Amino acid sequence: ADEDPTETMLREGAELMFFGYRSFTQDPDKILAERDYGRAHHRALHFIGRQPGGSVAGLLEILGVTKQSLARVLKPLVEDGFVESATGAQDRRQRLLTLTAEGRAFESALSEAQRARLSRAFRDAGPEAVAGFRTVTALMIDEAERDDILRTVYDAPDAAE
Repeated sequence: ADEDPTETMLREGAELMFFGYRSFTQDPDKILAERDYGRAHHRALHFIGRQPGGSVAGLLEILGVTKQSLARVLKPLVEDGFVESATGAQDRRQRLLTLTAEGRAFESALSEAQRARLSRAFRDAGPEAVAGFRTVTALMIDEAERDDILRTVYDAPDAAE
C-alpha cells in the first residue's frame, strides 16, 4: 500500500529533524564527553550565558526540568569553575547564575561548531528558506508557551553586549 503523500512528508520531516539534530549535536557531544558532561550541561551553559545573573528559578522555567535534575547539572559546572552562583541582593533566597571566564570559553567552544553548521546551512539555503525554517520551528513550540519562548529567543540580550 502506498503511503499518503501527506504522511510521507510528515515522516520525512520527522526523520530530517532527527538526523539534523544528530548532526547539530555531534560536535559538542564529543567535547562534553571528555568531561563526562551531557547535553543538559550544554543547555544550562548556553542559557546562563544568554542571561548572565539570571536566577535558578528562571533557568528551571527555560529548561523545563525539575529542581533536582538541574541541581545535578549545576553542581559539577560550579565545582569545575564554569558557573558562579551568587545570592540575590534583594532576595537572599534567590540564587543568581553567571558563567565564569572559563565557562564562557567552554560554552563558546561547544557552540562554535553549531554556529558554523547553521551559518553554512543558512547561507546555502537562502533567506526565504531561513525564514521558512524559523517559522516552522517556532510553530512546533507548544502554543501555550510559544510567545514566552519567542520573547526569550528574540529579545534576550546577547551575552557579548
